[in-house]
Amino acid sequence: MAASRAPSTGWFPVARAADVGTAPVPVGAGGTAYVVVRLRPHGEVTAFPARCPHRLVPLAAGRVEDGRLVCPAHGWRFDGEGRCTQVPSLGEDGCAPPRADLRGPWAVEERYGWVWLAPEPTTTGPPRPAPEPRPEPLPDLPRPAGPVFDNLAPSLEHAWHPVALSRELRPGGWSQVRLLGCTWNLARDAAGTVTVEPAAFGVRERLGLIWLAPAEPADVPLEVPEISDRRFVAGWLPPVRSPGPAGPLADTFLDATHGPFVHAGTIGAVDRAEVVPGEVRREPGGFSSVQEQWVDNPVDPEVATGGRPLRQRRRTTYTFRAPFRLCLRQEFLDSGAATTLFYLLQPEDLDSTRVYTCLLVSAGPGQPLPTPAWMAEQVALQRRLLAEDVRSQETLAVPGLPLDLRDEVHVPADRLGVALRESLCDFMVAGRRRHLAA
Repeated sequence: MAASRAPSTGWFPVARAADVGTAPVPVGAGGTAYVVVRLRPHGEVTAFPARCPHRLVPLAAGRVEDGRLVCPAHGWRFDGEGRCTQVPSLGEDGCAPPRADLRGPWAVEERYGWVWLAPEPTTTGPPRPAPEPRPEPLPDLPRPAGPVFDNLAPSLEHAWHPVALSRELRPGGWSQVRLLGCTWNLARDAAGTVTVEPAAFGVRERLGLIWLAPAEPADVPLEVPEISDRRFVAGWLPPVRSPGPAGPLADTFLDATHGPFVHAGTIGAVDRAEVVPGEVRREPGGFSSVQEQWVDNPVDPEVATGGRPLRQRRRTTYTFRAPFRLCLRQEFLDSGAATTLFYLLQPEDLDSTRVYTCLLVSAGPGQPLPTPAWMAEQVALQRRLLAEDVRSQETLAVPGLPLDLRDEVHVPADRLGVALRESLCDFMVAGRRRHLAA
């Protein structure tokens, strides 16, 4: 029998007033999750819904700045009435869409040393507590109303998935891996051939990894020509595990607006958070997009000698292939230097994704290859950036990537995120057709 939902009418004591300051506090009232916070030191308490409407990031991880609650992922700001007052990616003169405003509880009051919430209209005030109030347990964070693409989506059987670095499996060795909620046994014989149990459609090696396809694939390979280009030096990051589904993590890698906030302590906040989105070009199995912007390039040796300015033009090409393969190529147009990152995601279980990342660097025409020491520095930086992205997933607490565009609020800078959702919908259809034809 399903658990009964707590009534949402009346007043609910949610926290001691003395425990609520300028750091958001997660609470529950009538079975609904909220956060309560003071937008000014010693100011009145304000209540907000538990999630930011943009990418459903929990606002309990947010911060107060200049009398506004700021989302930690993309810097969206909300005033005491729940109005979204700023979307950084829209620029100084940008206007937040109406759906960006937050709808909190009907009323918030401080009385008898407690913070009380009334989720729905009521004609009475908070009752005098006797005995001591007991706040309800924290409810689960709200989930998307529409379908989500999770790590056990049936269509994922019809794709090649990375399951190990090639160097992780030596001749005569074996390894157990998780993929799509199942355990698979990989083995490499003395001749170097890799086999898998239980039986699968196929196993192969490509791009320095071992790939597994449980059923006949319907996906399109991701091409990374730089990996065989002698002008590029490759550096693999150690694989890491992200505590959540692969879809939202792929969305983060494609997102050009989270850097100033999620990575502010690593690469620093940019002087302008506005993002002018590039056009999306639909391609078999996914899409690509090109964006150009001005950025600082302190690693260019010509900057130190005055041969080139610090601020330079950079072209970034994003390439995505469903279900979870991404490539980001950054070209500095003035120096000819280029950096390519490709991310390959292994959907292990509903709450676990393994991430494979390779960094490829070229110093540009006429320049020597990057030294091992310099590559080690760059790999270390990418490891720190990846760790910050993974930490952002730890608090997200969503079952998968929402596919219904009405479940989130999208702005122009989210064009690649929208394309990701549409590509995964197309991939689901292709997988269903392949399944029916089997």
